[in-house]
Amino acid sequence: MPGTVSVDPLLRVAVAGGTHGNEMSGVFLVKHWLKDSSQLERDTFSAVPLLSNPKASEKGVRYFEKDLNRCFTLDILSSPDSPDDPYEVLRAKEINRMFGPRGSANAYDMVLDLHNTTSNMGVCLIVSGVQNAIEMHTCRYIQTRLPHFNPRIYVYAKPGGESYSVDSVATCGLGFELGPQPQGVVRADILQKMKTLVEVTLDFINHLNKGMEFPAFETETYQCAGQVDFPRSSDGEISAVVHPSLQDKDFSLLRPGEPLFLSLDGQSIHYSGEKPLYPVFINEAAYYEKKIALILAEKVRVSVPALRRRTH
Repeated sequence: MPGTVSVDPLLRVAVAGGTHGNEMSGVFLVKHWLKDSSQLERDTFSAVPLLSNPKASEKGVRYFEKDLNRCFTLDILSSPDSPDDPYEVLRAKEINRMFGPRGSANAYDMVLDLHNTTSNMGVCLIVSGVQNAIEMHTCRYIQTRLPHFNPRIYVYAKPGGESYSVDSVATCGLGFELGPQPQGVVRADILQKMKTLVEVTLDFINHLNKGMEFPAFETETYQCAGQVDFPRSSDGEISAVVHPSLQDKDFSLLRPGEPLFLSLDGQSIHYSGEKPLYPVFINEAAYYEKKIALILAEKVRVSVPALRRRTH
């Protein structure tokens, strides 16, 4: 069948929460599933819950020593252990041993990673690229089953860039980014949406395993085009904040000349890029330390081949 990707059943699946210990939807759900994982069971497989960063989750902070969700690069995973390694580096290697090793035949089939953002991202499905047909069909299935969630697909790695997130240890990985939700806070509406996303994703995997075929499709993606820092004074302090007209406008088109920042003396600073782009993660609290005020994304339409389970 030309233009069709055939895959083996996905039998080893994990659901990770608490990768960032103050993103509470994933922390709450995974802790619940560690006590009772019946909601993660399907006819063809049972997903495994994982509390990714126990120390950070216990303290209610993003990370203990280092951002865990940036520790899954090949350099870090292949480096020799050292007693001086940050806790998250050791934990990344442990997760890689448990659910990888990354790139190996023993790696898990899929890892779902549950995140919250303080930005007004709504329901966002995060992949490292668009080449993996299973990941893209998972996103499509979610968009088809949950159109009222208005799920958008965000590609975080630039072409040729390396993936570095928890779910990259598996053969397939998908991140759920839901907001706005303050750090350290649980919102019932967002918690329920995240639970539904996991359930629908597990349903998709079950259908694929049982032989359901999924046709080829085209879809819109938002692909990372660059980061924008806050304006800063000579001493490095932030001198202007996200403009009120841009705040909470994630995924809305930003055109050259439109307001981007507002200085403390009331002066507007305008977007000086050459072409319109889509801001995402606008004013994300966790990105202040990374010197990121927002990320700019380009809307790219992609074609995805049909998908079916391999028959031997």
